[in-house]
Amino acid sequence: MIRRRSTRSLKSLFQTGLFSDVRIFRRGGNLVVVVEENPMINRVNFEGNSEVKDKDLEKEVELKERTMYTRAKVQSDVQRIIAVYRRSGYYSARVEPKIIRLPQNRIDLVYEINEGAETKVKSITFVGNEAFSDSDLRAQITTTEHAWWKFMSTSDRYDPDRLNYDKELLRRFYLKNGFADFRVISADAELSPDGESFYITFTVEEGPLYTVNSVAVNRGDTNLDEEQLRNAVQLSPGEDYDATKVDKSVENITIEAGKSGYAFAKVEPDIKKDEPNRKLDITYNITEGPRTYIERIDIIGNTRTLDEVIRRELRLYEGDAYNRVLVERGRRRLTALDFFEKIDMREEPGSAPDKVVLIVEVVEKSTGSLNLTAGYSTSDGIIGGISITERNLLGRGQNVRLDTQLSWDRQQVDFSFTEPYFLDMPLSAGFDLFATNSSNTDTTAYDSTRYGGALRTGFRLDEWQSLSFKYMLARRDITIPDDADVSPAILDSEGVTWKSAVTGAYVYDDLDNPSKPSKGFRGKGVVEIAGLGGDVYYASIDTSAYYFMPLLFDGVVLKLEANAGYMVPTTSDDIPIQDRFFKGSDTFRGFKRGGVGPRMDNTRGDSDAIGGQTYAIGTVETTFPLGLPEEFGLEGAVFSDFGTVFDAPENTVPAGTDLCPPGPDADECKVHDTPAFRLSVGAGLIWQSPFGPLRVDVAYPLLKASYDEEELFRFSVGTRF
Repeated sequence: MIRRRSTRSLKSLFQTGLFSDVRIFRRGGNLVVVVEENPMINRVNFEGNSEVKDKDLEKEVELKERTMYTRAKVQSDVQRIIAVYRRSGYYSARVEPKIIRLPQNRIDLVYEINEGAETKVKSITFVGNEAFSDSDLRAQITTTEHAWWKFMSTSDRYDPDRLNYDKELLRRFYLKNGFADFRVISADAELSPDGESFYITFTVEEGPLYTVNSVAVNRGDTNLDEEQLRNAVQLSPGEDYDATKVDKSVENITIEAGKSGYAFAKVEPDIKKDEPNRKLDITYNITEGPRTYIERIDIIGNTRTLDEVIRRELRLYEGDAYNRVLVERGRRRLTALDFFEKIDMREEPGSAPDKVVLIVEVVEKSTGSLNLTAGYSTSDGIIGGISITERNLLGRGQNVRLDTQLSWDRQQVDFSFTEPYFLDMPLSAGFDLFATNSSNTDTTAYDSTRYGGALRTGFRLDEWQSLSFKYMLARRDITIPDDADVSPAILDSEGVTWKSAVTGAYVYDDLDNPSKPSKGFRGKGVVEIAGLGGDVYYASIDTSAYYFMPLLFDGVVLKLEANAGYMVPTTSDDIPIQDRFFKGSDTFRGFKRGGVGPRMDNTRGDSDAIGGQTYAIGTVETTFPLGLPEEFGLEGAVFSDFGTVFDAPENTVPAGTDLCPPGPDADECKVHDTPAFRLSVGAGLIWQSPFGPLRVDVAYPLLKASYDEEELFRFSVGTRF
């Protein structure tokens, strides 16, 4: 009995992790317990690691400073460190723990790391594929074969988690292309004898290609409109089966049901296979689910963003009837914030059958940026800049930005701050401060400075529409270089003006992706009235519309763009030259900036751009992949720009004034102004580089006025949208 109890006591003492040795024995009539304490860890160090930082390893290991050392935990931490290196692509990494003994039973624990060579994926092969080639299937997965030009990519590292994701991507690809029975039998990764390469083999079973035989919608007990439901279904009889279109049809039918008052409708596709004939009969069954209410909303994953910032974007609140359409609208608004890498909104059972808990789980991403930029543009020359932006200041959703740009001909500083929910109301408020110095005499024939500020406010009308208003006050100064031979219209513009203007803007936006859209529409209308004080008086309207749609093949996107503007003076004075419309370069490719529109002859024997008061410009553009690996970030574009800029001010330096005397020199005052239609065509190359988007365009005018100035080649930093 005593021996059994001693054994249990011995095990219990060892399990505490406090002792490296425990002995229990009898000495006379006494039971003696002798223990040797484990040392206390004074410091944990990592040596030999260059690819993985100390702080990343410290997060993984269990043993920390001022914790008790145990052999078991050391071995566990060694495996954790090796796992970190394997996730980073270093499968030959070795870790050896060492102890440096110190006084008072303390130690320094050192993990000596031999990282070895980075393990790359040497080859990816497929077995069992007949409908698609190996290269077709490699293009669908995220893991790539190693190549010298992938030095900035991690996709050629072996990652078991990524391999599992690739299996799912293959399944989606085959289901999208009609292979309803497809499955991945195995995905094997074989490590080379030298430990530096992996050979990956996917074994697949394609199955037959199915076509759709019939499509039906079973309305159940609902009174939904049959025509609306038919329009919501994307697959038609005779088409190859496409699982993505089935999922999209379920989503569309659910949304249509929600719009018609069936907020709890459930849509389930029933797919019946006719295997001998390789046909599918698809029926969408609609059932009206029981009415449920939101008991509470739990927000998780937001370590920085305040709960209130997320809650105010949701369209549902505690106690509301659950509505899937409103849940999706909330998801759209959260996505538009661009604060999160991932947003998962799901329902869990509540405390009663008619109650649910709405879970909003987010994964935050960095919202601050410090960008140092350098580049070259054909219109601005060498460009440099520093931009500091925080889109989620202190987790409150506030936006602050400091932007500086510097080129040979232009220096600019802008500061802005925006509070999206002013006084906890759905009303944005903000201000801008700006200063610009421009000396691009090649385009404008004058130097100008501008500084001032603006106050802004705005609000949403619904999920897609918004209104905003702005008041701006700016001081502008135009100076003419002493050696400049400019037209009288430019000379007449010299001096200081104060501009005090109010602007109203309306925006409609349902684009699928704000930064790189492939589907949807965006329209904007801006009305500006100058003359609320100051000495500039005019009214203008400027509109733009963009429509995107995917074409037949993945990655091919058609963009239709229309822009138009009109301005009119509200007094007898002309509209100042710097407020008129100057188009060209990025706004009308094939022409220099300011190269389209009214011009006035000067004493140099050529002419100066003087701007127009009316313009209309359209664009048809198609972007497409070049067939290169996705990590290249390259795509091509073909486009056509067309339109006109015209309507110089009526009082543009009339003959008989000091600037435009009568007689032989009057030819110097000749104004070239025509509403004639211009047309250019061209092609471009777009690179989503690590330094920002870069674009090269080559355009040639097919229709132009005799006095227009052409620009064949354009290189720019940034995109046109």
